Amino acid sequence: MSSHSQISPIAASQNRSFPFSAIVGQDEMKTALMVAAIDPTIGGVLIFGDRGTGKSTAVRALASLLPLMTVVAGCRFNCDPATRTSGCALCQNTGQGERSREALARTAFVPVPVVDLPLGATEDRVVGALDLERALTRGDKAFEPGLLARANRGFLYIDEVNLLEDHLVDLLLDVAGSGENVVEREGLSIRHPARFVLVGSGNPEEGELRPQLLDRFGLSVEVTTPQDVKTRVEVVRRRDAFEREPEAFIARWQPEDARASASIAAARERIRGVEVSDAALERAAELCIAIGTDGLRGELTLIRAARAVAALDGTHAVSDDHIRRVAPSALRHRLRRDPLDEAGSGARVARVIEGIFGA
Repeated sequence: MSSHSQISPIAASQNRSFPFSAIVGQDEMKTALMVAAIDPTIGGVLIFGDRGTGKSTAVRALASLLPLMTVVAGCRFNCDPATRTSGCALCQNTGQGERSREALARTAFVPVPVVDLPLGATEDRVVGALDLERALTRGDKAFEPGLLARANRGFLYIDEVNLLEDHLVDLLLDVAGSGENVVEREGLSIRHPARFVLVGSGNPEEGELRPQLLDRFGLSVEVTTPQDVKTRVEVVRRRDAFEREPEAFIARWQPEDARASASIAAARERIRGVEVSDAALERAAELCIAIGTDGLRGELTLIRAARAVAALDGTHAVSDDHIRRVAPSALRHRLRRDPLDEAGSGARVARVIEGIFGA
């Protein structure tokens, strides 16, 4: 029998994050983040657009909606007690020291982590390194976990991702592909799980993203500054109210956030039972061929995202409507460059969707 050190869901939610439900507009961004939270295998979300449009606010707000996750108590890598075989060496009791059965049986409930990866971060800070304090004071070679360890089973958020240094991009590609961080330096050899939802944001005017990293993101959304007076006034009104009286503002939107949280939790349970018919697969393939995507990652992402949306809607099968709703996010960043077409990628995807599905 496991013993639990539980954190109250109410206490966990009081992190003063701007409520997810209170974000005005930006529906495509909010849907993409919810879809990635329902099915992390989709590959994360890339958010490009103007500054001050709620990109980082939405990421942190979403994390506060997610149910507390169960971890092995005291584990520095947020290991899941239900999947020992994919945990760290200590939780598997294989080398690098052992933990007692009693220690491994203890579990805790913790909030889903949202970890920022700053542009100036060193490789040691990202992957982890030798604990210099213990090495100097005790003579022990101990591992100090990095940002990837903290982000395991949560979100890794990179603002201005298009400005990230190449060596960190290569590192992220390796870890994102394997789901494991391997550190071998200063006589240390450490492996630990590093599975996270990668969320990147940036302004396309400040530089392009490397194609290899761009392809790793499952969904891509574009956010813009609202141009109508009514929407802008409402954004400013809500943000001002939140900053003046955060507790009262959060309490006001708590029922809406609770409903969104329940919807995500239900979709996670329901998604395995959502059917994808041959007709839906053919529709996805037809769409990707018409757009001209390279490889088959587009179809895989499109189907997985459509299935997550179907689960969120409470339906048991993927329909044309589900595919149509997620197609722009799943495909706009996979288009081949067309120097003769001055329309943006979103407009090009919309034209193909209209041609296949109708207006």
